[in-house]
Amino acid sequence: MSTHTVTPSRPVFPTLRRIAWLTGALFWSAFAVLEAVNHGWVAGTLALAFFVLPDLTFLVALDDAPRMAKGQLPPRAVPYYNALHRALVPLALIGLYTVGPVAWAPAFAALCGWLAHISYDRAFGYGLRTKEGFQRG
Repeated sequence: MSTHTVTPSRPVFPTLRRIAWLTGALFWSAFAVLEAVNHGWVAGTLALAFFVLPDLTFLVALDDAPRMAKGQLPPRAVPYYNALHRALVPLALIGLYTVGPVAWAPAFAALCGWLAHISYDRAFGYGLRTKEGFQRG
C-alpha cells in the first residue's frame, strides 16, 4: 500500500491576475513617460501628481488613524479611497477623452499615471477596502 503526500499548491489564477496587473502597470507607466517626453513638463507633472493622488485619500481621516487597527483605513476615508482606486473611472475618462472634443495631452498623461497607480496596487496585492477600512479578500 503506497501513501501519497499531498502538498497544497498555490492557485494559478491569482498569480496570473497579478502578472496581468503588473503588465498593465508597466504599460501605463511607459505611456505616461512617453506623454511627458513628447508634451513637456506639464504632462509629466500631471502624470506624477495623478500617480500619487489616489493614496492622498488617507489624509481625509488622518486624525482617526491612531485609533485604527494595523492595515485599517479609517472608515471615513474609505469612499474616497475606493473611488480613486477603481480602474473603470480613469478608463472611462480615457474613453471619453478619445471621442470628446478635448485634446490636451497632459490630461491624457494624468489618466495614464492614475491607471499606473491602480495597476501597481493590484499587482502588489492592494485592492479596494471594505466599509470598515480593511482590504477586501
